[in-house]
Amino acid sequence: MRLADKVAIVTGGASGMGLETVMRFAAEGAKVVIADFNEETGAAAVHAGTAQGFDVSFIKTDVASEADVEAMCEHALASYGRLDILFNNAGVGGAIGPLTETSVEDWDYTFDVLAKGVFLGIKHGALIMRKQGDGGSIINTASIAGLSGDAGPLVYSAAKAAVINLSKASAVELAEDRIRVNAICPGYIATPLTHTGDPEPIQRAFAKSQPWPDFGRGEHIAGTALFLASDDSEFVTGEAIVVDGGATAEGPGRSRRFPKMSAKNSRYAGITKGTTGAANDLRKLDPTATPND
Repeated sequence: MRLADKVAIVTGGASGMGLETVMRFAAEGAKVVIADFNEETGAAAVHAGTAQGFDVSFIKTDVASEADVEAMCEHALASYGRLDILFNNAGVGGAIGPLTETSVEDWDYTFDVLAKGVFLGIKHGALIMRKQGDGGSIINTASIAGLSGDAGPLVYSAAKAAVINLSKASAVELAEDRIRVNAICPGYIATPLTHTGDPEPIQRAFAKSQPWPDFGRGEHIAGTALFLASDDSEFVTGEAIVVDGGATAEGPGRSRRFPKMSAKNSRYAGITKGTTGAANDLRKLDPTATPND
């Protein structure tokens, strides 16, 4: 087993890419802490894991709260005695809509979860790993939206770009401690964060968004995270690994496959909170808009 006797934390681990990664890590021998804001899906994830004989536990975590992130790390130590792997994966859609309709509060909420949450995870995970003295692996979920200006909503894209450079800078600083820090840049992955209700329309759209003929799934990210968590990636640090079915490789041709993500003509503005269990806060810019637009 590639992660035998390892202890991992996965934030946003109760659904989507995070849940797929929890199960993949556990199947490879790791003990896994599921850290998530949503207690209902967290309990379901623990039930699913223990039913398969995995050693998993849950702690409710707001990754934008330093106290919560410290408690998350302490939970891992109290439950399993150490920390080897930290996957900073928690995310939200965050602010959507035109730049001119984006409030400071919506900007702050998005950056708090997507960027500050990663910073806090790296900070407190590295403190533990450094004290242990035998290295570790920190993995951060970024996005292809952090690599260009037209692959995601504006504030989301800016936050994910911050995650990429934070990962690189942290990798340089922590290398002497043998703590690897890498980012994963998913493309269009069909998860509960990207759709509500029937998943098939978004799956069909995503399958057409890149050269690879199938839509992206959480297991594609879990496999990459497993590589970065394992000793197979011992000499890999400071990387932003793109997992997107060739979307970014296609370059300008992508715009023919998938609508531009510019919010200039958006019909809504506000905040989307993904699978946190909290309600979205959206307002119509176009009175004819419907929630599925």
